[in-house]
Amino acid sequence: MSLLNVGARALLANQVALQTAGHNIANVNTPGYSRQTVVLQTVQGQFTGGGYIGQGVDVQTILRNQSELLTRQSATAGSVQSSDIVRAERLRQLQEVFSGGTAGLGAAINDMMNAFSDVVSAPTDITARTVVLTRMDETASRMRAAADRINEIQYTVTEQLQSSITAVNSLAGQMASVNEQIARAKGNGQTPNDLLDQRDQIIRDINQYVQTTQIPADDGTVGLFVAGSQPLVLGTTATSLSIDDATAFPGSGQIKLFFNRPGAPAVEMDENVLGGGSMSGLLRFNNNDLAEGRNLLGRMAMAIGMTMNDQHNLGLTLDGALGKDLFALPASMPGHTNGAGVGTVSFTGPTEFAASDYEIRFTTGTAGQVVRLSDGTSTPFTDAANLATLQIDGLNFNLTTPGNPGERMLFKPFSTAAANIQSLVYSPRDLAAANPINAAMGTSNGGTLQLAGLKATGLPNPPGLVLPPNANPAALPPILGGIQLQFTAGPPTTYDVLDRGTAPPTTIAAAQPYTPGAPISINGWEIKLQGSPNTGDTVVIGNASDPQYGDIFTRNAGNASALMGLRDVKMFDESTLSDGYAGAMAQVGTRTQSALFAAELSTTIAANLERDRTAISGVNLDEEAARLIQYQQAYQASSKMIQIAQNIFDSLLQGLGR
Repeated sequence: MSLLNVGARALLANQVALQTAGHNIANVNTPGYSRQTVVLQTVQGQFTGGGYIGQGVDVQTILRNQSELLTRQSATAGSVQSSDIVRAERLRQLQEVFSGGTAGLGAAINDMMNAFSDVVSAPTDITARTVVLTRMDETASRMRAAADRINEIQYTVTEQLQSSITAVNSLAGQMASVNEQIARAKGNGQTPNDLLDQRDQIIRDINQYVQTTQIPADDGTVGLFVAGSQPLVLGTTATSLSIDDATAFPGSGQIKLFFNRPGAPAVEMDENVLGGGSMSGLLRFNNNDLAEGRNLLGRMAMAIGMTMNDQHNLGLTLDGALGKDLFALPASMPGHTNGAGVGTVSFTGPTEFAASDYEIRFTTGTAGQVVRLSDGTSTPFTDAANLATLQIDGLNFNLTTPGNPGERMLFKPFSTAAANIQSLVYSPRDLAAANPINAAMGTSNGGTLQLAGLKATGLPNPPGLVLPPNANPAALPPILGGIQLQFTAGPPTTYDVLDRGTAPPTTIAAAQPYTPGAPISINGWEIKLQGSPNTGDTVVIGNASDPQYGDIFTRNAGNASALMGLRDVKMFDESTLSDGYAGAMAQVGTRTQSALFAAELSTTIAANLERDRTAISGVNLDEEAARLIQYQQAYQASSKMIQIAQNIFDSLLQGLGR
């Protein structure tokens, strides 16, 4: 009977080994499956006078081949990889918004500025003026299209975050259920391998969305924590996540992840503490990368629009009227806060804009600081009145109600500028191409003075442009009108500034030093002269709309020339207007390349760790096939052992029967 028992035990043990090998082969492609191995142990031998006689073999357990350390490292690396990849993919989409080529925004801006050259050559040519207006409308249209594309990207990011939240909450519920099953199964003293694999796979799946920390409990369950301390799954209880506007800045477009523990207020979690996971990457992209792209585009729209509006307002149309705004732009933007503060930001210095959002942080009383979020530069202020006097990066912050100490206000000056920009001038006659002033050399000049440049600048503002006085021939004595520069030959060469709006003319400034080619700025206009004057030489600057000059202004294109000259004005971080778009492309491109490199690096690390994990946990079909043959032979031998034991038993019974 002992031989029969040994054979039966061996048969059952090898049957379990065959079944385990078959289980491994069947799950070779199952995600998260860990290879299982039968652990056999010798049955305690029976003592006899001749020694211990073996009693065969038993199955001790089914071992799950896996490394806890490598499993966690692989899950964490996969989480970082998921974050980097999704951010790189979204940055690629943002980079497409700032594309080059003839269809890009940069080409439209250059075409618009270059179109003024034809107006400079032929100020009264209606076709040339129409081309300028068409180019301006095309530029505004492309800016709006780019802004719309950014809004579309933000919408898809929000939708992806919502679907990710749904997936994580579902996975958390599944893990809580598996935890319960594992806790029950642990009571029988054996390890539920397949349930543990299922739980590990759920953890890996959750980490694809949000990085977690795993802490095992004594009852066999595992707790999952997000952001270091918030229990997503604790034992058999799962807590839900959600996304919503940032609590501090509702309506600002900033999105945050919230932890919703039952019976307690929702906890807002910053993306910087989430670690890896696609949701972390999407939140970083939305709150940082996308905001920068929108600011770059909005700053470009505001700076170009404001400088062109300001210059166009100084010129004269074909009908002799002052020019109006070329582009519709916001005058101010409100601040975002959930505190007591109320205020707006307005635009004053278009050449000083920085592509950034700003925070006002109140410290004590009504004092605080304005922080430029792109680099952390701060500007302190003592109260609202003091803040209103400060010009920060070409912006003025005006508080109607200061916030309480500790509160913050977020300002997004450029967030909607590109989305709402519109071309406002539709008639070619309304293009203010003419200078509002003209200049004439004295008829009796004996020197070599020549006019090198004349334009209205409107600077300083205030007071802005003050046009020369008109003539009044009916007055006694007659008023000649205009501003006269009267020179005295040197050395040094000087000039007096005379106001001819009175009779006799009055002196505004005397003995001003003259340098050939240097600009002479008076009352918001600027004149450049070349050559050397003789004593008594004069230059008269007159109001172009003065009736004494008739319609001469219609054949003047000084303001169109000034508008065209704006392309060489530095306004985008030391880049000129014509180079500003290239600078924006470079900034977005650099950020994209950095994200792609990070994604490539994290992918390599994650692949290496997953390879190390599967080297321990993965199923090798060749190895399992060899084991099948081994266990098959052992099974057949065990069967033969039972057959022999049966024969011996039969022979024994036959012998006893005689």
